[in-house]
This record gives sequence, C-alpha cells and structure tokens, in this order.
Amino acid sequence: MKRRYFLMMAALGALTLTGCPSSNPPAASGGDKPAVDAPKSDVKIGFVVKDSAEPWFQTEWKFADEAAKKYGFTLIKIEAKDAEGVDSAINNIATQGAQGLIICTPDTKLGATIVAKCKEKNLKLLTVDDRLLGPDGKPLTDVAYLGISASEIGKSVGTALAEEAKKRGWNLAEVGAAVLTVDEIESCKQRTDGASESLKAAGLPEKNFFLSAWKKPQQMETAVNAANIILTQHPEIKHWVAYSSNDDGVLGFVRATEQKSIAPENVIGIGINGTSGKDDLKKAKTGFHASVLLSARTHGFSTAEAMYNWIKDGKEPAKETYTKGTLIDRANFAEKLKEEGIE
Repeated sequence: MKRRYFLMMAALGALTLTGCPSSNPPAASGGDKPAVDAPKSDVKIGFVVKDSAEPWFQTEWKFADEAAKKYGFTLIKIEAKDAEGVDSAINNIATQGAQGLIICTPDTKLGATIVAKCKEKNLKLLTVDDRLLGPDGKPLTDVAYLGISASEIGKSVGTALAEEAKKRGWNLAEVGAAVLTVDEIESCKQRTDGASESLKAAGLPEKNFFLSAWKKPQQMETAVNAANIILTQHPEIKHWVAYSSNDDGVLGFVRATEQKSIAPENVIGIGINGTSGKDDLKKAKTGFHASVLLSARTHGFSTAEAMYNWIKDGKEPAKETYTKGTLIDRANFAEKLKEEGIE
C-alpha cells in the first residue's frame, strides 16, 4: 500500500509540474504549432513609434508582443510624436530598467540626439522603418537599421500604375501623375522617386508629374489638402495615377477626388504598406486600386527578436536589413493579409 501511495503521488506531482495546456493557445509566429509563452526573463525592451493610431505601427507592436511572449521579455510600448516625446520616452524606458530601444523616430534629424541619449542611458539601439540621420543629413550607418527596399518598392508601384493605365486603354500622354511627397524623410523620397522613374520609363511625359508636399504625413487631413492643390491647379486632367510614401497619402488623394466628384474609374491609386488601404480594397470600387504590402511581422517580431538576442547573448544585429513587398489588390488582398497574420 505504501508503494502504491508513493507511485500515485509521484504521478500527480508530474502532472502538476507539467501543467495543463491552454484551451486556446496563441498561434506561433511564423509556424503552424501553437506558441508556448516562455518563462519571464529580466530583459526589457522599449519600442517607440511616431504614431500609435497608424495601423502599420499597431501591427508592428502586435508582432513585437508575439516576440515578447515567445522569449519572455517585457515590451514597453510608447508613442513619441516629436523631439520632446522622444526624450521623454527614452527617459521612461530607462527608468523602467530597459536594456534596449527599438524606435521609428518622428524626425530622422534627431539621429545624433537619440544615439547620445541611448549611450547616456546605456541602451542598445535598433532603428526601424525610418533611418536616423546625422548632422550632415547622411544616414547613421553605424546604427543597426531594418527598413524596406524603398527605391525598388517605389519602382514596383510605378510599374503597376503604368500597367493598369494601359489596361484601361488610357493614353499616357494625357494622364496626370499626382505625387504626394515627404522628401524630408529619405526612405519616403526613395519610394516616390522610384515610382516616378518607372512611370517615366513607361512613357508618362515629364510635364505630367504634379508634386505636392505632404507636410504632416501622420494626418489624413493634410494629405487631402495636398491633393486638393494638385486637383485645383489641373482641372484639365481627366485620368489620374496617384502615389505617395504610404497608403495614407494615396487615400488622401482618393478622398479628394471623391469630394470633387471625380469617378473612381478615372483614378488609379497605389499605396505602400497595405494596412491602411485594406478597407478601401474591401469596397467594390474606389480610386484606391492596390498597395504594396510590407512585412509588419518582420518589422515588429524580427526587430524585437534581434534586440532580445543582442541583450541576452551579445549577438549584435546587422547594420542594414531590408525587406521587400507584395502587390495586393481586390483579387488577392484577403489571402495575402491572412498569410502575413494581419487578418
């Protein structure tokens, strides 16, 4: 009897130690097996974005949270809209005992300030999306950075615009290109310059490119205002192709054409990032035709994972990492978003 009792208690103890699986465990990042949350570690990582209301940054944070669950570290998420916000965010993160910072800065010219502040607070630094610039306006190549292949993605936008215009039977000599620019951010400039390059190669005349500066790229209202300048100055244009640094700029142009009762079949807008434009793609017809879907999973999960490995194991991330995109439209957007883990 004593031997039976001992065996029974040992079995019960084993069950207690292994625990019971969750009835609805979270999905594993990048795999088919359910993820199991790692034991809590003492690693803390700050992840600062310039606009927490923007779907792209919300999705980045979502996947960074997945990395935190997988590896057991604490993720501190903070929005910083300006220089003061960045300074406050870094102080906050350091006070909470973080060892590393991932940031998409609201102003790339804050590069030297951010680097100095992180050194002062003993924070490892990894930048995402928008690259930090030094006092000379050149990229800080000694700071780890993960971004998109901006120029190549821009070229793919221009090629897709030209192909769709030709498919609709438009004469490129009569088509206007509406470009909402954010030239103060190098990555944004590379996107629009790349698209313009492809459109020119396809035969769109130089005189048919109409640029309007998008002053506050986090605000849809300012995108509409920038678009209205172009539309008001060029009422003679009947067919439009539109592009910008992201979905929101293109959506601003589309909303402006709707306000002026320009039919959606006369507008071809192609965005970049795929998160803000998805609602328009769910509609039967708008001037928003497609987007280049970027990998928010990579920008969120992989940066957080790289920072964790750097803090825990001393494995420093590559100084430059670039991601590509996938063209999505009404025919394939639902499938592609699901593949990316967004919907």
